[in-house]
Amino acid sequence: MANPKNTAELAELKNKFAEADSIVLTEYRGLTVGQLQQLRGDMGFDVEYHVAKNTLIKIAANEQGIEGLDDLLTGPTAVAFIKGDAAVDAAKVMKKFNKDHDAFVIKGGYMDGNVLDASQIDALAEMDNRETTLAKIAGAFQGSLAKAAGLFQAPASKTARLVAALQDKQEAA
Repeated sequence: MANPKNTAELAELKNKFAEADSIVLTEYRGLTVGQLQQLRGDMGFDVEYHVAKNTLIKIAANEQGIEGLDDLLTGPTAVAFIKGDAAVDAAKVMKKFNKDHDAFVIKGGYMDGNVLDASQIDALAEMDNRETTLAKIAGAFQGSLAKAAGLFQAPASKTARLVAALQDKQEAA
């Protein structure tokens, strides 16, 4: 007969996997509760960091159609369930936390139907987040619009200078 506590936790994990757009698996061995709370706070509202048994993580992931995580589920494991476009920001926070805490290990993750290894999570952390990318695009559009406005204004400006020069020449004659 199944342990009611494990059954409840399995249901909770299945729900978290269903709601998450991406996940990152980490090892937290050697970290204090305070350090884990700091990590949870730094990751923000779109990321839920959950410590669970590997067996329950494996079952919940498989039941939600997420396969290929079995090799990553060794040792104590915590899962960062990421909603929306927060994957880059979460990866940045975890990478910084990893630099400050040697005991924290990023094992890998899952995003867009693909299993990611630790190096791919690290590469994700190097990317610009959504807001920065949108700001760069908006700046490029604004620059292009300014150039276009200058080009459209140039013929009218040249015509006005030509008319003024002709008028000055006519008055001088």
